[in-house]
Amino acid sequence: MGTPLGDFIRARRDSTQPEDLGLPDRGRRRSPGLRRSDLATRAGISVEYLTRIEQGRDRNPSVAVVNALADALSLTPAERAHLRYLTKITGGECLGARPAPPPRQVRPAVLRTLELMEPGIAMVTNRIGDVLARTDAFEAVTRGTGLLDPDTPNLTRYVFTDPRARSFFADWDDVADEQAFDVWLGPSVDSHEWFTADLAPVAGPELTRRLNRHVVPRRGELRLNHPSGPALRLLREPLELTADAQQLVVFLPADEATAQAVDSLRRPPYDGRLRAIS
Repeated sequence: MGTPLGDFIRARRDSTQPEDLGLPDRGRRRSPGLRRSDLATRAGISVEYLTRIEQGRDRNPSVAVVNALADALSLTPAERAHLRYLTKITGGECLGARPAPPPRQVRPAVLRTLELMEPGIAMVTNRIGDVLARTDAFEAVTRGTGLLDPDTPNLTRYVFTDPRARSFFADWDDVADEQAFDVWLGPSVDSHEWFTADLAPVAGPELTRRLNRHVVPRRGELRLNHPSGPALRLLREPLELTADAQQLVVFLPADEATAQAVDSLRRPPYDGRLRAIS
């Protein structure tokens, strides 16, 4: 049986072409991407050891080996961080007693900070996609999309289960990749298992396929098709609230047309009330 670490390394090897790393093309291969022997040579380990890692028979490679594999695959900083996270999960460092669902309460200081963002577009969320608090402008931008309809809005559930999400997000596939990846980055492996057990039966293969791919998203510009007509282009600035396992995400108009459209959507003017779940 494979492991998250082994699956990720194998997926990155399969998606890496020899010429991308300056290696000669040796002709036809039984599987796509980089040969296992080439990766092992670049990382300075044996093929047998790499095979054990990929197949899940070695769950505790050393830090030096993990770093060598990251170098050999030319991973980006985000991919390296994910590799370290998967190493901890595979080795059992994140395991413990099954916790309650991730906290949904937002600290008063964070709410005050969010209030300072008005009349800008901002929200507080956790890694499983709960929208815990939001500004009036965020509500205006998402009004009519169905995202905020539930008592406890959840972006991940919305993306994978609400048909309106495919129209709202112009790049739905990219957003789906982001939400699936963030499930991996939850507070602990137990929270990950708790959430996927709750979501997977209704989200189906679109979620489970992405969970198994371990693709680190690029998180570029967010393009939205608002139900009232305007096309919006937003830049995202996430601020990590590490102690709370939450994020404060600020959305900035990427062009003047978007800024004008957002200004129109949030009329009547901001009423001074933050929205936070109780």
